Parts: sequence; structure tokens; C-alpha cells
Amino acid sequence: MRFLAGLFLACACGFAQAADIARAALPPEGQAALARIEAGGPFPYQRDGVVFGNFEKQLPLERRGYYREYTVPTPGVRHRGARRIVCGGREVRRPDACWYTADHYRSFRKIAE
Repeated sequence: MRFLAGLFLACACGFAQAADIARAALPPEGQAALARIEAGGPFPYQRDGVVFGNFEKQLPLERRGYYREYTVPTPGVRHRGARRIVCGGREVRRPDACWYTADHYRSFRKIAE
């Protein structure tokens, strides 16, 4: 079911998320973070690569350990900020899919290649 101008999609899987975002439409810091993920690092933040619990259930339900989160730096902010990329898959360097959040897990947009 679509709401408004296609901003939110819902399905029978029990989660809702905003429309996809193209890799090229990510902020430059997000594009760089995605490249680091694909290269296996190095990562500038100690918490990059930790397991993401999906407690908000904003992403498809998967077993614990399936998702990992990475920081997308925010210019002008001295801490990690609210932006993240969360990737899911059995192989860390070759995730099945990645999602971008600019609001600290309140909403996600699947990154489309």
C-alpha cells in the first residue's frame, strides 16, 4: 500500500520503510562509508561494524547478528551524529542489502545500486 507520494511503503512482512535511495543520492559521507564497508575498512569509529539489533523492527526480521551498523559522519558534528548505514547479510564485506538512516533508526531507505 502506498501513502502520499510514495514516501512510505508497507508490506505484509511487518515493517514499513521509505522509498529506496540510489547510491548516488546518498550524501558524500554516505557514499564514502559504503565504499569502506565494501572494502572491509578501515573504519573511523570504534562502533562501526557492531551488530545492529533491529529493536525498532524497521528492517525485515532476521536472526540476531545478521545486521551490522556503520557511522555516516555528519559535517559540523563532533560526535557520531544520527546518520548510519545498516547492512545485512551472511558476509560482512558482501552484504545482501544496505539501508540508510538520517534520523538514528526512526526511518530507513534501502540503498539501490
